[in-house]
Amino acid sequence: MLILRCPYCGVDAEETDLAPGGEAHLTRHGPGSDDAEFRDYLFQRRNPRGVHFERWRHAFGCGKWFHAARCTQTLEVFGTYSAQCSEPPEEIMTAIRTRRPDWEMPA
Repeated sequence: MLILRCPYCGVDAEETDLAPGGEAHLTRHGPGSDDAEFRDYLFQRRNPRGVHFERWRHAFGCGKWFHAARCTQTLEVFGTYSAQCSEPPEEIMTAIRTRRPDWEMPA
């Protein structure tokens, strides 16, 4: 079972207490974007094997959204952080690089 720590209330929540929100750190395209940008935003998502950044909501807790960095192969969690971060914090990146020295942030 996947267990993530909510960075707001500090609770270690099982995935049944959380609601998944998909890929984190997307550039959202709305009104004023062209059809190709909006199509890519809706449908062209990465689904990597390995390190992935995701959005989660502490649905049966404080109700807040947060981001998590984890490995999709092993369910290893590298850390969680505020949803207001536009990119992963340095301590999360350090945790990933410590355990996966050959990993590179996708473009």
